[in-house]
Amino acid sequence: MISFEHIMLKVQERTLFIDASLQIRPGEKVVVRGPSGCGKSSLLKCAVGALPAAEGIIRIDGTELKSATVAGIRSRIAYIGQEPVLGADRVRDALLLPFTFKTHRDRAPAEERISRTLDQLHLSSDILDKACKRISGGEKQRIAVARALLLDKCIFLVDEVTSALDPRSRDAVMAELFQPEITLLSVSHDPEWINACDRIVEIKNRQLQEPVADFTPPGGTGTGNQKPEINNADNGGAP
Repeated sequence: MISFEHIMLKVQERTLFIDASLQIRPGEKVVVRGPSGCGKSSLLKCAVGALPAAEGIIRIDGTELKSATVAGIRSRIAYIGQEPVLGADRVRDALLLPFTFKTHRDRAPAEERISRTLDQLHLSSDILDKACKRISGGEKQRIAVARALLLDKCIFLVDEVTSALDPRSRDAVMAELFQPEITLLSVSHDPEWINACDRIVEIKNRQLQEPVADFTPPGGTGTGNQKPEINNADNGGAP
């Protein structure tokens, strides 16, 4: 569970949230939306302790987020920002970077699992030998997702993680992140992503609110609560 309890969040003397609360149940998929600059990305950073709340409490799986617990909490969470930082010169080194640390050293994935994970995200294993600066934004996004999947993370905080992807690649990412065991807090403007989520939360008046009328995708007639099918057949959701 992810729980924001009466938080106040300020960034550079600007107050983004006042007495804001939100609870996300295990396995739930939630998308946050609102106008530019309202605090969507800051909310995700707050959940991993990158932007400490001025007031209130944040809990991850019942553990209060504070200086003494932040390292342990981060080990359970995958945070992927708008422009993922891969942290290495070559893609293979970036993908395996977390496994060079003591915490994950004994969990380094086998080559077969690496290839399978890349394939599920519509990436060729050839990308492993490329320089990170030579791959596209969409490829960087999928490498960041692949890295988190290889770490077996169950809580994902993702910020526009499909913004640079074509529909086929987006569907592949969704097929992985919308698995029942994953708890997902996301920011997205993609109608397909929004419609697939269990709940929509809007930022209004420095509060986290659920709209009375849910989002209806272009051409749709529903309320946004019915999920589209994500095809898991073709190696991770390709149509």
